[in-house]
Amino acid sequence: MSTKRIKKSKLYIIDAIIFVIAVLIDRLTKIYAIHNLKDRPAVSVISGILELQYLENKGAAFGLLKGQRSFIILVGVIVILACLYVLVKSPGKKKYVMCHVLIALIVSGAVGNLTDRVMYNYVVDFIYFSFIKFPIFNMADIFITVATFVLVVLLLFYYKEDDLNFLRFMEKKLRDVD
Repeated sequence: MSTKRIKKSKLYIIDAIIFVIAVLIDRLTKIYAIHNLKDRPAVSVISGILELQYLENKGAAFGLLKGQRSFIILVGVIVILACLYVLVKSPGKKKYVMCHVLIALIVSGAVGNLTDRVMYNYVVDFIYFSFIKFPIFNMADIFITVATFVLVVLLLFYYKEDDLNFLRFMEKKLRDVD
């Protein structure tokens, strides 16, 4: 495994670039959906497989927690803060670059959906896989879901327990007491 060092400032620049690009993609696709799909029939992209269909989601993932706007916003803010904590605490090593990329995508997706909740009181969803009747979603959801999945795979199979010691603050404090 690579233990080469990389400047934290470079990692933060990578995070910022990914964040800005992903938020722009999310925002622009939602603006497109609002202007071109709202109050109109679904648009078939790939017949029987993929449609663009406007939906105002007043809940969380899959429409869960409808009417719980304040709670959903609070959870979103906590997720964003937790992700930022991990980015700041992570060591400046090349092995953590992919972790930074994935967390930047998760934060951008969370910010994208949080922006909708604050601006509209709902999240704009518009991508629908009709062949499996999957719930309608958006680009922010894709960023969050794919990045979280890959991050879990990395945590299970790539990073060793010692690679994550930077996240342990309680154990160190408890050891210091002895």
